[in-house]
Amino acid sequence: MKDIVRQEVVAQARTIVVKVGTNVLSREDDQLDVERISSLADQIHRIRETGRRVVVVSSGAVGAGLGLLGLSERPKDLPHLQAAAATGQASLIRSYDDALKRHGYQAAQMLLTANDFRNRDRYLNVRNTLNTLFEYGVVPIINENDTVSVKEVKFGDNDQLAVMVSNLLDCPLLVILSVVDGLFDGDPRDPASKRFSLINHCDDAMMSYALNIRSSRGTGGMLSKLQSVRMATAVGECVVIANGTDPQVLDRVLAAEDVGTLFTAKGQLIPAWKRWIGFTVKPRGSLQLDAGAVRAVEHNGKSLLPIGIASVQGSFQRGELVSICDVDGKEFARGLTNYDAMTVSKIVRKRTDELENILGDVSYTEVIHRDNLCVVR
Repeated sequence: MKDIVRQEVVAQARTIVVKVGTNVLSREDDQLDVERISSLADQIHRIRETGRRVVVVSSGAVGAGLGLLGLSERPKDLPHLQAAAATGQASLIRSYDDALKRHGYQAAQMLLTANDFRNRDRYLNVRNTLNTLFEYGVVPIINENDTVSVKEVKFGDNDQLAVMVSNLLDCPLLVILSVVDGLFDGDPRDPASKRFSLINHCDDAMMSYALNIRSSRGTGGMLSKLQSVRMATAVGECVVIANGTDPQVLDRVLAAEDVGTLFTAKGQLIPAWKRWIGFTVKPRGSLQLDAGAVRAVEHNGKSLLPIGIASVQGSFQRGELVSICDVDGKEFARGLTNYDAMTVSKIVRKRTDELENILGDVSYTEVIHRDNLCVVR
């Protein structure tokens, strides 16, 4: 059964970002499920025939490596985990390439780390590479570069990576494929639990339904997926969480059928520059605001002036990203600051006409200009 909301979401999507979880691609013996990859390639071909572009963010390298190396469980230490990823990645990309070639497409491997998104130049290079691959009709297959990633530069899981990839693209629809049929109001293994078909706002109440059961082969659970959903919907993107073991799941999503859980965007899609500010760069400090400034920034679209800042935390330089927090210390926005932490501390609670006496040369009247600010809740 189709519904109007799903039809509108699909009609507006020009790029489909498909995130495939490890368990979707793994057989019970931990070997890579080549037949499932073949099924995904068939569906990708049918999406491409509609004129849409497709990007695949695929887990599965570590899972494939476990089988190839004869390991019975996921390694606990980093060197063995990275060895499994390096071994499995070759098998993973070969399987995608073989499956896509049957339809006349080439697969392009892109292995990324969080620093590729946090650095603005590298971020733009990733976007330019994707757009050039689209020109050639290639299907990008993206994964985190687990062979070099360490805790400090990891995304956390590929759900977050998929959101960051979506942020790079025009008119995206993110489809997260797991081994459950969507978000349920209870344990999805319980027949009495009911699936949510449509969620317009992924608030704290919705988050409470997530059973944070870590997958047997992957790195996240439903809670991780919902955290990624909130990131995406906050900047105007729609997300579907659906069961990747269904051999026609992507066909059904594109046909606007009632499959999985659809999370609709919160407002209009915001520009890529603000998406980068809001959900890609790691903040270097934070500014806590008073209630009036929170209203001005969050609801009235204003820049952040010194008079609205209650306190400054952290050490940051001019041009670096900082968190913007409400009176309770909860982050609600992020932005690029016009002043370093020491200078901001000098002008906290000061009116604009007082700045010249304090600073001498006043380059900016705003601590953060609206153009360099993104509300994230």
